[in-house]
Amino acid sequence: MRFSNLNLTTLKESPSEAEIISHQLMVRAGLIRRLASGLFTWMPLGLRVLRKVEQVVREEMNRAGALELLMPAVQPAELWQESGRWDKYGPLLLRMRDRNDREFCFGPTHEEVITDIARRELRSYKQLPVSYYQIQTKFRDEIRPRFGVMRSREFIMKDAYSFHVDQESLEKTYAVMHDAYARIFERLGLRFRIVDADSGDIGGSRSQEFHVLADSGEDAIAYSDMDNYASNVETAATLPGRPAAAATEELLKVSTPGAKTIDQLAKFLKAPAERMLKTLIVDGDSGPVALVLRGDHELNAVKAQKIAGVASPLQMSDADTIRMVTGCEPGFAGPIGLDIPVFFDHATISLSDFVCGANEVDAHFVGVNFARDLPAPITVDLRNVVTGDPVAGGKGTIDIARGIEVGHIFQLGTKYSEAMKATVQDQDGKDRVMIMGCYGIGITRIVGAAIEQNHDENGIIWPAPLAPFDVVLVPINMHRSERLAVATEALYAELQSQGLEVLLDDREARPGVKFADAELIGIPHRLVISDRGLDAGELEYRHRADSEARVLKREAALALLKN
Repeated sequence: MRFSNLNLTTLKESPSEAEIISHQLMVRAGLIRRLASGLFTWMPLGLRVLRKVEQVVREEMNRAGALELLMPAVQPAELWQESGRWDKYGPLLLRMRDRNDREFCFGPTHEEVITDIARRELRSYKQLPVSYYQIQTKFRDEIRPRFGVMRSREFIMKDAYSFHVDQESLEKTYAVMHDAYARIFERLGLRFRIVDADSGDIGGSRSQEFHVLADSGEDAIAYSDMDNYASNVETAATLPGRPAAAATEELLKVSTPGAKTIDQLAKFLKAPAERMLKTLIVDGDSGPVALVLRGDHELNAVKAQKIAGVASPLQMSDADTIRMVTGCEPGFAGPIGLDIPVFFDHATISLSDFVCGANEVDAHFVGVNFARDLPAPITVDLRNVVTGDPVAGGKGTIDIARGIEVGHIFQLGTKYSEAMKATVQDQDGKDRVMIMGCYGIGITRIVGAAIEQNHDENGIIWPAPLAPFDVVLVPINMHRSERLAVATEALYAELQSQGLEVLLDDREARPGVKFADAELIGIPHRLVISDRGLDAGELEYRHRADSEARVLKREAALALLKN
């Protein structure tokens, strides 16, 4: 490809709406152009990268035995009403009506459609297990699209679905897909971790996420370098604390005017937040419930809403309910004397001589101890893990990293097949509801995540499998030297004959402009050819990740690229 034919426009400045580096660089390098909020056109250079991701994903899905199909992007409402998700999915679902006033949606996912296919096409247990996959455009009407292709409204996704007669069969396919996903991200040259996760709105039992590690990642990942443990912070378990030390202080009620938050209270009492309890009043299935954590810990909503008696999704109680329960304004709640169910986090049991709200405006208790001032609680896991926590069921302690979710695999069970009556006849001739698995990869998101993980101040540094071109060939003043033009064309043809994808920068532009664009675009290898180099039989070579260029003999440079 010649630069003059690529019709590529690069930008020196980042667009004002681009908040993260991948969005900035994708626009500046001409990979994408914005059409509307959360909607992007993939320009020729960006599409080359996107297609390379698709190719690797397709090869590994085929290797895993999945059958490729293509389902409609627009789906009838009836299927979503059958599954019960038409109303539950909420405003993320883009709804529409056709000329006959029939309701449809633009699919954000395809569980309903594939289940409809399965109940129509699969009749006998002998046809199972079977896996289908597609690479298809999805649409989710995000309330605030942001971060470019990382959280856009329209995106490309690979979604796969498997059907089974029993759980054992699902487990086998799940393991095959797990390994296929690991190969995909390894082949793409990305640093990633596989973490245990919550199934979320899609449902099901076991669930694992694949995260590309990057400082800009939205998700926090808990991991240990002493074993293979890794989990999304939402699902990472904490262990019960050690028994508290003996009490050394008397219980006292103290005045704490205006100290409604832990930070305000810590400053007022000149005491650390970890010696305080915060009591949160949330909605329950049959009335309000209190959740009590250490002052420096964060409530984990995913864990909390799974506790028997706590409403799901988790919802904080309103001010009137808090007044009714505690007898005071919000901000001063405490567990002493509460006449509602109270759940204490595991870490609270280790506290002695601690501080908590007194259920009275501008007042807190200090010197509080379990077994004397409060019954010794049976604790539950309510909080997010933090760095230094022991690994539950593993070795070492927790570290926290940031990750970008690019893949997610689920064991769906019978959530959709049962609701939509997708059955096959088993060996005894009886109808059996099929068990399902679901396996998704964000194709467009992978491109953004790769840039977040691989860039410097000058632009993108593509992993080789993702690069739009292997080599950029930069002639210096080719338009002033006929012999250089001839030599450049010969080298261009030779590189292509070796199977390399080459971008020839044939523009009449200054070398500095060409070098800056090559770094911005992120092509792994750069060859510079000049009259002086021709005289010496040399080429200047630089890898995109290197800080300095090297002058090599022509044969050595070509051998390096060939290898």
